Amino acid sequence: MARAGSWREHHATQEEAERILVLEESLRPWPRTRRTIRGCLECVKRQLFRVGDDWYFLFFLGVIMALISFAMDFTVSRLSNAHKWLYQELGDHFLLKYLSWTMYPIALSAFSTGFSQSITPHSGGSGIPELKTILTGVMLEEYLAIKNFGAKVVGLTCTLACGSTIFLGKVGPFVHLSSMIAAYLGKIRTSVVGEYENKSKQTEMLVAAAAVGVATVFGAPISGVLFSIEVMSSHFAVRDYWRGFFSATCGAFMFRLLAVFNSEQETITALFKTNFKIDFPFDLPETFFFVVLGGICGILSCAYLFCQRWLLGYVRRNTVTAKLLATDKPIYSSLVALLLASITFPPSLGHFMASRLSMKEHLTSLFDNQTWGLLSQNASLARPPQVDPENLWIEWWEPSITIYGSLVLFLVMKFWMLILATTMPMPAGYFMPLFVYGAAIGRLVGEVVAFLFPHGIQSDGVVNTITPGGYALAGAAAFSGSVTHTLSTALLAFEVTGQIAHILPVILAVLVANAIAQKFQPSFYDGTIIVKKLPYLPRIRSRHIGSYSVTTRQFMNTHFTVLAKGASFEEVLSVVTSTDELEYPIVESTESLMLVGMVQRTELVRYLQTHDEAKQTPQEPGEKPRSSGTLGDDCTIEPITLQLSPWTSLHQAHNLFELLNLQHVFVTSLGRVVGAVSRNEMKKAIEDLANPKTLK
Repeated sequence: MARAGSWREHHATQEEAERILVLEESLRPWPRTRRTIRGCLECVKRQLFRVGDDWYFLFFLGVIMALISFAMDFTVSRLSNAHKWLYQELGDHFLLKYLSWTMYPIALSAFSTGFSQSITPHSGGSGIPELKTILTGVMLEEYLAIKNFGAKVVGLTCTLACGSTIFLGKVGPFVHLSSMIAAYLGKIRTSVVGEYENKSKQTEMLVAAAAVGVATVFGAPISGVLFSIEVMSSHFAVRDYWRGFFSATCGAFMFRLLAVFNSEQETITALFKTNFKIDFPFDLPETFFFVVLGGICGILSCAYLFCQRWLLGYVRRNTVTAKLLATDKPIYSSLVALLLASITFPPSLGHFMASRLSMKEHLTSLFDNQTWGLLSQNASLARPPQVDPENLWIEWWEPSITIYGSLVLFLVMKFWMLILATTMPMPAGYFMPLFVYGAAIGRLVGEVVAFLFPHGIQSDGVVNTITPGGYALAGAAAFSGSVTHTLSTALLAFEVTGQIAHILPVILAVLVANAIAQKFQPSFYDGTIIVKKLPYLPRIRSRHIGSYSVTTRQFMNTHFTVLAKGASFEEVLSVVTSTDELEYPIVESTESLMLVGMVQRTELVRYLQTHDEAKQTPQEPGEKPRSSGTLGDDCTIEPITLQLSPWTSLHQAHNLFELLNLQHVFVTSLGRVVGAVSRNEMKKAIEDLANPKTLK
């Protein structure tokens, strides 16, 4: 009776509240108009979301990243101009000029490292290796945290403001920044619309975000999509192409449009516009020299990858550098910046390396369609006190060592300087320096070919002059592509220059360079993953290492814990407290081992908590008897849709792990669970296969 009375009181209170709400609604002015406006807004919302919320998500992602990229470039330009002004105003004071040239990048690099590392230790480097790991299904939440975004933006701005002394770019960090924005927008979308029905869509959004990161740096949407797919994904669904292209196009268009609004350009044009001959860009016999250029880039990329990976590991093993990187990261960055800035000081060695040029001016000068060897023969001008934008080639001209000596010295010095710069623990990109370095390789080869054939190569009675800038274009694409193990750099070179006349020789050079690099070395990002020991599944590099002959039963884990469907509270408690597995196989009985499903550790913990609370709560007289509390009765058992056979080959298992982003799979034989395979077993099997142990 008491319960019935309380229910009536609650019902009466609820009716009174509803009556008051209706009364308040009727007292508001223009109720019909408000209902009409509300209905129109609901209709607009339904119409907007008919095309899918992904369109708005991707549009805002592209626009936001374009605004960030433009604002960062604007800020870096102002900081660089201030540095140049200070350097010029000091006149002939050698010591003061040296201090201004070195202290500026030292202060910026130290602040970049200290600020970013004080917020989160995961803001250093490019972020692409960690993102590759995340896209394989390994969740590294801290790398996509929004606090990492602010640290990366401020740190990267200071890094870029260091200029040509440190010689670092922003492609990698922008891919990371775009992914962080995508993850944050995804959380907003989830709170408004709900979780994705297709769980893999979040991964697809991160790949699209990577494309936006590249597109908003170069204004190149097509190569941005292809580059992100090549670098980030081992498998990609073609049906999701539109996401990357739409978002990358929005970002690239907005980025170039902002340059027009800022009066930097009259209209939307290529970032590094060239003036190569269109009617006859190269002669057919020159194809041989482009292939040779590809071979040179491939060999140098192998040397670069090996040395970079070795040095990155060495600074972590060395006592002094390891201590600095553990406790005093800003000091390490300052010391490296001091060394690099001292070498590039213009009155000293930097005089022979065109060190007064910015990275963009380096690339613009190397793509010059004039032949520097011919220009230097007729040049009698002294180097101007300031950089002449119309004659950037003069920065490479030094009579004592000639144009060829300057290019050779630049390549030799920048080889180890770029490698050393990659060890600095601050936000930085490494693709653009590789692109410039490759352009310098191509420029040197082109100038040598032009020197060997000063009047051009004769073919069918027609003589055509050599264009060294075309070789620089091919070298930039070939070297950067071989280091990153991508082919889309060929298309990137065309998009950033607006030059497609050299499409055949550039692609040939990229293919040859990639063939050499992929045969002997892992990519730049995979090498960083190896050194950092990230939980990333290595690729099977060749089908000839016997991955088809190795079966699952040879490397699966046979020491695993099972739970019977009728397990009691005490048995479940014993398993949970004695093991740390994230999921457990459920069998009919411990004797038959017939697999019926799988249960998550979190579900077992919830089962133990509720069961323990139920045991402690006294049962009222007349209440229905509680369940016996077995695992099968009170716990959610998930069905297992994928199982491996003991005879599944390593190659097949590896493809499944990569395609489905698997973390753990059970192995069954005639329905009985006989083992388990995780990424650790897969990784060890691949390493043992690639490096077999010799019997003593």
